[in-house]
Amino acid sequence: MATQKKTTGRFGSAATGLLLAMAGVSLAARQRWLEKARLHERQLELEERALRRDSLRHQQRMHWELLTRAIDDSSLAEVIDTYDRSIPAERRRQFLYANAWYTYLFHTHRAGLLDLEELYRHLREFLQSPVFREYWEASGHMRASLNDTSEEARLGQMVDGLVRDLDEADTDEWWVVGNPPTD
Repeated sequence: MATQKKTTGRFGSAATGLLLAMAGVSLAARQRWLEKARLHERQLELEERALRRDSLRHQQRMHWELLTRAIDDSSLAEVIDTYDRSIPAERRRQFLYANAWYTYLFHTHRAGLLDLEELYRHLREFLQSPVFREYWEASGHMRASLNDTSEEARLGQMVDGLVRDLDEADTDEWWVVGNPPTD
């Protein structure tokens, strides 16, 4: 009987060791699988971002092409011209061009090429143009229709604040007016 106990003990230890080794291998395989799944998910996220950036670039190109056509052909401009009809046609064309610049700056910021402070500085400079300032005023009804929480609406509110700061400033040094936001 004593011999049987020793044999069983040896087989029991070997079986336990084998079970532990299998559990370790199984755990390592599961961790590799989870890591592979995480990497695949990250790759899909990056691909989705790249597709989104490509779509935004395409949208910007299309916006510019359509706007250029409207600027060049007043009959096409009538399709998107929602400005007050008492504004002369030439001024409304200038508003379309001002909108193109504003949209360009917005998308340049959105693409990460301009931080919020740089965007603010550019817009502060554009607001020195009486035509751009008039465009901003005339396009208020368009911004009013935006969802208040959208990025474009928040940017419009920032510019509205800048306009107020410029109007209330008691200096001719417009380049120092206002407090540029930080990202």
